[in-house]
Amino acid sequence: MEGNPSRPANNIEIKVHPRLADNAIQPVVQPSTASLRTTGTSREYTPFNRWFPWLVPLFVVANIVVFVVTMFVNDCPKNSASCVARFLGRLSFQPLKENPLLGPSATTLEKMGGLDVHKVVNKHQSWRLISCIWLHAGVFHVLANMLSLVFIGIRLEQEFGFVRIGLLYVISGFGGSLLSALFFQSGISVGASGALFGLLGAMLSELITNWTIYENKVLALATLIFIVVVNLAVGILPHVDNFAHIGGFVSGFLLGFVFLIRPQFKWISQKGSSPGHNAASVSKHKSYQYALCIISLVLLIVGFVLGLIMLLRGVDLNEHCSWCHYLSCVPTSKWDCKSQRVFCEMTQFGNQLNLTCQSNGKSGIYQLPNGNPSQYEIERLCSDLCN
Repeated sequence: MEGNPSRPANNIEIKVHPRLADNAIQPVVQPSTASLRTTGTSREYTPFNRWFPWLVPLFVVANIVVFVVTMFVNDCPKNSASCVARFLGRLSFQPLKENPLLGPSATTLEKMGGLDVHKVVNKHQSWRLISCIWLHAGVFHVLANMLSLVFIGIRLEQEFGFVRIGLLYVISGFGGSLLSALFFQSGISVGASGALFGLLGAMLSELITNWTIYENKVLALATLIFIVVVNLAVGILPHVDNFAHIGGFVSGFLLGFVFLIRPQFKWISQKGSSPGHNAASVSKHKSYQYALCIISLVLLIVGFVLGLIMLLRGVDLNEHCSWCHYLSCVPTSKWDCKSQRVFCEMTQFGNQLNLTCQSNGKSGIYQLPNGNPSQYEIERLCSDLCN
């Protein structure tokens, strides 16, 4: 499940993207024509090639390597005296109070390319829209997402090849980051869930556009919709970046109509019939498949262009949609959805640290035992002062 590397006293909130629930279910069933045999020969006719999956495993390795590098850069022992698993040296984790997912600090994630809207807009660091999908907030976070990627991605790559699935993954991740940046502008967002939801959305559109070649259509559609609804429902919990999920899902859903189109059933049957069989020529794809492909491509391009323009102009869509924040978090008596980023001015003289909260003007003087406070300690003191 998605969580926030807890921000008790942290001036940067981290939104992480979790694994998808029960991704072992594979609702897209095998085509009924997969076993057609040509007359007069014992060779089985296979209408679709099976690809060897190598890109998705490479993505998994890349995400794990990036996480290890992030932990090396984090170097917890240098900045904190209460690291978890200190025997790992530089790879040890931040204190559980700061990050219960067993991972780096918010500062390190920001340094490594986490999605920070302020830097995207004011420092022209648009590359963070892509880099954030390769970062994870902790061991639990990266393992859960990579398990989901293996369950979903490998099968899709076997069916459609590395080019289409690779593009689908990256573009969906970008779409998730873009929508997240337009709504969630007070913290850092990291994780691959936008891309994973894109793969899930593409599975749904692939089933719709290739409807004629599938058996058990209704069951497959109902199963897939149920999985989508359950996973999106998880996003209403606090500190979950559901906008990244929604943006990734919508992007993947539209891309599925473009990248995952299959020939229609009659065309496949004709290709698998005996050479002497006479039949009227059938078009490879149905007209509605072409229509869905063109409409989806136009919607995707227009959406990305408009989204980028609004983002780079500093637009906060929460100001134009008073209810949209409920799509990412629904407040209850058990939790609060509000998040606030606090800032302090700091001066240090020897072992004395002076902080002034910029939001309420309060000042505080703190004596430091070692004279070299960690970033987390400063953020904790600042949060206490401002709140």
